Formats: sequence, structure tokens, C-alpha cells
Amino acid sequence: MERRSFLTTGVGTVLAFAFFPACARPKEETMAQAKQMNGFEPLSKPKAEWKKILPADRYAILFEESTERAGTSPLNEEKHAGVFICAACYLPLFSSEAKFDSGTGWPSFFQAMPGRVGTRRDFKLILPRTEYHCARCGGHQGHVFNDGPPPTGQRYCNNGLALEFVPEGQALPALRT
Repeated sequence: MERRSFLTTGVGTVLAFAFFPACARPKEETMAQAKQMNGFEPLSKPKAEWKKILPADRYAILFEESTERAGTSPLNEEKHAGVFICAACYLPLFSSEAKFDSGTGWPSFFQAMPGRVGTRRDFKLILPRTEYHCARCGGHQGHVFNDGPPPTGQRYCNNGLALEFVPEGQALPALRT
């Protein structure tokens, strides 16, 4: 392949993805919109405080946007009824009813609880992706894709270390302040 056609094709591909029709993208919801919808107060805590509270691996994922290795989270196998909460601030993010096995190696959900996550575009891998964060503390959870099952067609691909699971019947922990 000639260099010129390679560059032209590469640029065209990037531009096509960047300007892909909005109807094919997940609905983008800003953090402010998510907070307004749910009525909870944002938690503004300096990263230095989060670093003291959280184990290093969780801090790296939640506040430095790292990613755990695929297949390493015990939450992949979690099949009990309950709620998945943000591992930083304890805001409930997903119901177990929305969890499915995506085969990706990360816990996956077809929808988040209303108003619990905010999204933004991510170009870290050159092609745009939609990353999502806890709407309360801003902790990075993962990325959402349009290849999930019905009824939404979305796949919220979550870092297991960014979540904790609370089984049905067990009290949710108080939100961190």
C-alpha cells in the first residue's frame, strides 16, 4: 500500500468515526445533567484525599483512569441479586438486573441507574470512545459501547475494581462524604 493511500484511508477512518451520526452513539450526559436528574450533591474531594482512602489499584482506576486486566475481577462471576456501587463514594450505579456476560472479561451492564453516570468523549486510543464516570464523585468507571443486548443495545464495560457489590437484603453503605 502506498504511503499516501494509507494516510488518506487512515484519516478518513478517523474522521468517519469522529463524525459518526449521533443516533448511533450512546446518549452523552454531562456530569452536571446527571447530578440534576438525581438530586444528590456532588462530592468534591481532592485526589490526595482519595489516595489516602482507597487502595492504590482502585485509586489508579477511579482517579487516574487506569484499566484493570481483563478477566481479573471477581465481579465478572457475580450473579446474585443486588446493587453495584461506586467503590469511591458508594453511589449505587447499576442493578444486578442490568448485568450480562459480554465475554469481554469485564463486568458489563446494558444500562446504568438513571442519573448515576456522566459521559464524555475519550480519544486516548485515537478513535473516539465514550467514557463514563460516577456522577457524584467523578470516579472513572469504564466505557460504553453500542454493542450490548436489548433493550438498550448498550454495553457499559466497567472496571471491576471501580465497583463494589451489595447483595439484595443487605443495607447499602452510607455515601462517603
